[in-house]
Amino acid sequence: MRQSELDYILGTMLDKDEGVSDLNFTVGKKLQVETSGMLTDVEINPPIKKLTPFQTEILALNLINNDPRLTKNLLTNGSADSSYFLKGRARFRVNIFSQRNTYSIVMRKLATEIPTIAELKLPEVFHKIAEEKNGLVLVTGATGSGKTTSLAAMLDLINDTKPVHIVTLEDPVEFSHPHKKATFNQREMGQDFDSFATGLRAALRQAPKVILVGESRDRETMEIGMTAGETGHLVMSTLHTVDAGQTINRIVGMFDLEEEKLVRIRLAETLRWVVCQRLLPKRGGGRVAAFEIMGSNLRVKDAILHGEDLEKDKTFYDIITAAETYGWRTFDKSISDHYKAGLITEETAMAYASRKSIVGRSIDVIKSERGEKTSDIEELSLDNIYDKETKKAKKALLKKR
Repeated sequence: MRQSELDYILGTMLDKDEGVSDLNFTVGKKLQVETSGMLTDVEINPPIKKLTPFQTEILALNLINNDPRLTKNLLTNGSADSSYFLKGRARFRVNIFSQRNTYSIVMRKLATEIPTIAELKLPEVFHKIAEEKNGLVLVTGATGSGKTTSLAAMLDLINDTKPVHIVTLEDPVEFSHPHKKATFNQREMGQDFDSFATGLRAALRQAPKVILVGESRDRETMEIGMTAGETGHLVMSTLHTVDAGQTINRIVGMFDLEEEKLVRIRLAETLRWVVCQRLLPKRGGGRVAAFEIMGSNLRVKDAILHGEDLEKDKTFYDIITAAETYGWRTFDKSISDHYKAGLITEETAMAYASRKSIVGRSIDVIKSERGEKTSDIEELSLDNIYDKETKKAKKALLKKR
């Protein structure tokens, strides 16, 4: 397959819809694109009714382009990550993986322009996060929830306001930051360093003020990240966790049991913010982001040091709820706000809620304010009996008169 043929296929798939986020190549299926979280088949000329193992393998080999590192990763680990540039159209983050003795490919379309905090309509507290001087800032969530985009927006704000050196360690480089007030050095795994841990260790000798780590996926990377935060660097990174509590537990769980006490002490001192993201189906189509945001105060530090206590309301959920005036929020608060603004349906709100009873009560309050019914229950039998008895009593009273 020639590169022009590959580019024709990718271009045709991008033309399917303006909001295409991913291109999907799976044996036994047509070419597919993902838009707003939903997969759609793509027709092409000449037609491809179902992708064959040979076709996906040829596509994979063209995307790998004889790179020995990617070839080794695919054969030994069963997957390989790379990037691809479609001239004049888009950049992609590529993942090739084996399944049932065949190869599948998912290509994530990367944004060409760096969005601002205002354009993304991120909470106002994101400006405060970008002002941190040191410590650890973690943005968490599932794959495709917008973690990298949120981090890019905060780095862009730093780039606009501070003359500092910023080093990014990415897999692959997704947003290409121009030099504004800040000086950027963006390094890509596989080309510039071989693992996040080694790249982060080297970054400590490159005199940065801000370090972006694409993902803190192992103990070594997290340990070096905490060390960097302790020594005056602002370290921003991502984790695949669903909320603030799970994030703390995941970090502690990376280390051996005998190290837990020391890790908790270090984490309590270095952690500045945890931002968790989810994308919810938006009313009328598209998606909207919901956030859980936790900063650092004495109660958070105590919960990190000694663990959560359900009986004393010393959970991260309770701590965040009590600090909403400082811009902190739980997912449930974010979901309730979206429902109140008419961005999501009641069904979506309840499906994504962390504590359904709390969101349910919030929805009832919102409905009452709108003058809507808060219950579908009508004409209770007890009410009917009461009405009949009342009518009988009234008739008897009239007869006496």
